[in-house]
Amino acid sequence: MEGNQNPVPRTVEEVFKDFEGRRNGLLKALTTDSEKFYQQCEPDQENLCLYGLPNETWEVNLPVEEVPPELPEPALGINFARDGMKVKDWLSLVAAHSDSWLLSVSFYFGARFGFGKSDRKRLFQMINELPTIFEIVKGDAKQAKEQAAAQINSSKINKSTGRMPSQHPNAQPKSGVKVSAPKNEDDIGEEEEEDEEEEDEQGGALCGACGDNYATDEFWICCDICERWFHGKCVKITPAKAEHIKHYKCPSCSNKRARV
Repeated sequence: MEGNQNPVPRTVEEVFKDFEGRRNGLLKALTTDSEKFYQQCEPDQENLCLYGLPNETWEVNLPVEEVPPELPEPALGINFARDGMKVKDWLSLVAAHSDSWLLSVSFYFGARFGFGKSDRKRLFQMINELPTIFEIVKGDAKQAKEQAAAQINSSKINKSTGRMPSQHPNAQPKSGVKVSAPKNEDDIGEEEEEDEEEEDEQGGALCGACGDNYATDEFWICCDICERWFHGKCVKITPAKAEHIKHYKCPSCSNKRARV
C-alpha cells in the first residue's frame, strides 16, 4: 500500500522509470528475497497483496480501503494459495499476476495523462524489451536469482531516448529463408520508421515453437502458410537445408494439411 511520497510520472520516460522500479522490487520479492516473502504470506492472515514500489523495494500489505483506489491494485489474497501449491508454482503464479499489475499501473498513468497512440506504443516497446517477471521466476531457482540480480543491477536500458534495436527479422520475399544480421547504429535512425511498420505487420518477434524472443545472431525461418517465425533449431531446419526449400510449412501447418 503506497503513500504519496513519490512524484506522479507524467512522461513516457518517467512512466517507464516507475515501471522499472516497481518491477525490480517485485523481482527481489520473488527471487532473492523469496524466503522472506514466503514467510510474510501466512494463509491465516487476511487478504494480502504484493506491492512493488518505485524505489525498487517491495512490501506485503492489505489492499487500500478507498474505492476506487488511487492506482490499480495487485492480485488480492495471494497468501491463501501458498500452502496448497509447490513453492515454485506459487511464486510463478504471483509473478504472472505481478506482470499484469505492472502493465495496468503503467497504462493507467498513460491514460491519466493523455498518452497518444505513438506514446503508448513506445511505452509498450520499452517495457517489452525486458523479460517478464514470470519468465524469470519460472526458471531454475539459481538461474532466476542470478538473472534477477543482473536485471536489478542494470536497469538502465535506453532511459534517455527510449530507442530500442529492431526485434524483427527483415521482411523478404516468402520464397526465401530470412536471416537477419545485426544492424549498424548509423542505420537505426534511417530505418526506424520502416521498422515500426514492419513490427505492425509481423507481430511479436517470438518463436512460434519455443516462445523465445528474436535475436539477430540466430537463424530464423518463416512459415509461408501461417507467417509465423521459428528458430531453425526448433523446427530442425539448417541454413543449408533451407536453401533447397521453396515454400516452407511449419510442423503445425503440415499437420493441419495432413488431417484434411
